[in-house]
Order: sequence, then structure tokens, then C-alpha cells
Amino acid sequence: MNVLTKNINNIFFIFALSHLMIWTLVPSLTNKNLPLDVIETLAWGSNLDWGFNKHPPASAFFSEVFFSIFGAQDWAYYLLSQIFVLIAFFYVFKFANEILSNIKFSLISVLLLEAIFFYNFTTPEFNVNICQLPFWAMVVYYSWRIYNSREIKLFDCFLVGIFGAIGFLSKYLFIYLLISIGLLFIYLIFKRTKKFDFKYLITIEVFLVLLVPHFIWLYNNDFITITYGLKRTGLAEGVIFDHLKFPVTFILKQAGILIPFFFLVFLFVKKIKINLNFKDKKFLYLFSVSILPIILIFFTSFLLGSKIRTMWMTPFYLFLGVFAVYIFKSQINLRKNQSFLFGFLFLFFLSPILYAYISINEKDKRTDYPGKEIAAKVQITWDQNFDKKIEFVTGNEWNAGNLSYHLKSRPTWEGFTNEKILKNSSQFICVDQVCLGRY
Repeated sequence: MNVLTKNINNIFFIFALSHLMIWTLVPSLTNKNLPLDVIETLAWGSNLDWGFNKHPPASAFFSEVFFSIFGAQDWAYYLLSQIFVLIAFFYVFKFANEILSNIKFSLISVLLLEAIFFYNFTTPEFNVNICQLPFWAMVVYYSWRIYNSREIKLFDCFLVGIFGAIGFLSKYLFIYLLISIGLLFIYLIFKRTKKFDFKYLITIEVFLVLLVPHFIWLYNNDFITITYGLKRTGLAEGVIFDHLKFPVTFILKQAGILIPFFFLVFLFVKKIKINLNFKDKKFLYLFSVSILPIILIFFTSFLLGSKIRTMWMTPFYLFLGVFAVYIFKSQINLRKNQSFLFGFLFLFFLSPILYAYISINEKDKRTDYPGKEIAAKVQITWDQNFDKKIEFVTGNEWNAGNLSYHLKSRPTWEGFTNEKILKNSSQFICVDQVCLGRY
């Protein structure tokens, strides 16, 4: 390892550690309660299954693993979220180094991601969007190894199947990445190599086998998560005008989100000259994993008249930095490093400062909810009536989920008020549409 490579690796490590420390400490110190989505995943995790009313199970599983280690320590779940973000950054860095063959450019392609608020401001809230990030990055990286290899390794195919399945079990929108990569390989087989390698089937087999339990759960629960997802897109009340309104809104929102990103790109590019060469193997792959999924989701909105919510796009821009550096690499002026560095540092510190300011000064947010205090009062009421521990809680994910998280016995969340459970319980009390009891 030469001196430059070692220095860049050290810089990446310092950047990653700084990101982790800042985005773990800032919300830990300024938030009174965990955000909504984190409480939801913890509620689901207390009663693990192969799916839940809103999403598949992966985010709940990882939250529950951390709860079994750290318990009701808020900082642990901010740390969990940053671990997921940094694993994604690491694989973007690894992938960029193979694509760009220039470790300095590889570092820049990761630093550019700090200009996209999905990878800083919104990261304290561990949810299904954040849960996708490492698996999205790993699928792209190991698919590249398959795509770029003269002799496909069985282990790489196996890993793509595993990480693809976990990504899909994080959120169904992961399918847009899998479809994009699948289309690329179909093109590769029929137009380029004209050769099918049966090792590809390993990826598909592993992927499907790991999803079988979730598919069974879906069938047994009337496909509730799919119904919820379709409802969130606004399809049920859609009108013809939505086929234009929602795609245009989607494009405008994405353009606004990416303004800081393009600002950073322009700081080190001498002049903007774009050369799109689809005959270039590397360009074709980068286009397929960073642009094609966005095109596909845009056409979904256009064809179905469906609403694309901003946060759904969280993993879609992970490789946008690599793509930008690759298409502008001949025009990058490394002498403008200082301008880029100042721009990066400005955005790097601006995000946590804004987050802290909003968290401290706005008093009507979910993160201001007095979850611990309410749980303490409920515990006192329970102890005055019963001498056994609370075993279950029912109600919505927020109110009941907070009790599940904060109460010392960590009661299982049993979903919305369940008359059957209450009827068969030996002891229970109900307060403000939330019920607690023993089985």
C-alpha cells in the first residue's frame, strides 16, 4: 500500500468516525424521545414475525437485536442507524475504487453524499429506508464483481442473493434496484456475451428461498403490507391528472434535494461537459445502478398516477457520487481541492447544527413526547393494582410502542386493541385506548 492510498484510507476512516460520532451524539443530546419510525420498529421487534401491518420484518429484527444488547438506551438506536449508513459508505468507497481506479476520486465520490440530506439529516431515524442502505450498497458491489469478472464466482452470486433478500425484506422498493441490475444482465447475456452462466440461478434461488417465509406470512395475512404500500401511493383515490401531477412533483422535489450535491460537484469540475457512452462497460453499469432505478420509479408514478414520497428515495442516490465523478473525471481539477473541502465542511457541519437547532427550539415534535414519564405513571398505576409484571400492550404503534419500549418489563406489542387477547388475559387495564396486561 503506497503512502497516498494509506493517507486516503485514513481520511475516509476519520470522515466515517466523525459522521458516526456527530450523528449519534447530536440526536442523543437534543431529542427527548426516539422518533416515530424507531418506536415503530421496536414495537414490531418486541413481537417478531415475518411481516407487519406496514412493512416486511428486517428493520424490526435489527432493532430487536440492539434492544437485546442495550435495552432502552436511546443513543443505541441512533448508533444503529449510523452503523447502517457507514456500512453503505464503505461499500460505495470500495466500489468507487474499483470503478475509478483512483483512490482520491473514490473518496470524493463518498464525500459528495454528505450533500444529500438522506445521508445526514434524516439518518437519526432508523427505519425501513435506512435499513435498505447497506444491502443496496452490497448488492451493487457484488453484482459488479459478477458483471466485471471473466469467471463468475459462486460466492459472489450467493452474496447477491442473500443481500438482495434482506434488502427486499427491509422494504419492497428494493425491487427497483434488483430489476435494474436484472435488466442489465439480460442485456449482457443477449447482446454482449450471448452466453448464459448457470451460476446466475444461484442468486435467484437463494433470493427466493429466503423470501418463502415472508411470502407465506403475506398470504396468511391478506397481503396487508402490499395493501398498505398501495394506499400510501394514493392509488385508491387517483384521478387522471395524477399521472402528470405526481411525476412532475417528484422531479421537482428530487431537483431541490440535489441542489447541494450539484453545488459540491461544480466546485471541483473545470467545465461541464457530459459524454454519455453506453458502449463503456463501466458507464453502463453505473447508469444501471444509479440512474435507471430513478427512471423506473418515475415511470411507475407516470403510468399508475401514484405518489412517490420523498423519503422513499433514500437508497436511490447512494452511487450518484460515483456516477458524477466518473462522467466528469477528465474535467476534475484537483487544484480546486480547497474550494471543494470548504464546501464539504460547510455542509458537513451545517446539517447537525440545523438538526440540533430544530430539535431544541421546536417543542411539538414526536421527539418531544414524554415517553419515559408516561411509562413511569402507567407502571405506578399497574403496581397499585397488580403484583405481577406487565407482559403485553395493545394500541397504536406510537402510544403502545412507547410503553413497550420504556416499561421495565418490556411488554410485547400485540398490535391494535385485541379483544381476544384481553378476554383471555388474567389481568389487564386500559388507559387512553392503550391496554396493558398479562397473558
